Amino acid sequence: MSDLAVLVGRVLIALLFVAGFVQKVADPVPAMTLLTDRGLPGVMIWPAAAFNLGAALALIAGWRVRSAAAMLAGYCAATSVFHLIPSDPWQMSIFVKNWAIAGGCLCLAAHGAGRYRLGDLRGG
Repeated sequence: MSDLAVLVGRVLIALLFVAGFVQKVADPVPAMTLLTDRGLPGVMIWPAAAFNLGAALALIAGWRVRSAAAMLAGYCAATSVFHLIPSDPWQMSIFVKNWAIAGGCLCLAAHGAGRYRLGDLRGG
């Protein structure tokens, strides 16, 4: 049962990043604005979108989950800064959500993919 729970948890976390990819590709302007408002080039959205998709697929497949989850935890922590807008309750909820997702990713990084995974047999 615990391996099934890890699989479902991996997929649910991954779906957030798939949605992030779709959102960035379908309507890049809001995310580009978050970047440019902080003095960063808006084109950084494209590598971020690719990372969202690639890491999500790794979680779903159970391939190199420890590494992917650790990178996703760092990504969530780093990108939370873009949502630290105390005057905007919606952005603050995204800020907190990012830290919660980072926590779930850290659990995956620590414990691995579980039994249902592809590839790396050293613990995913």
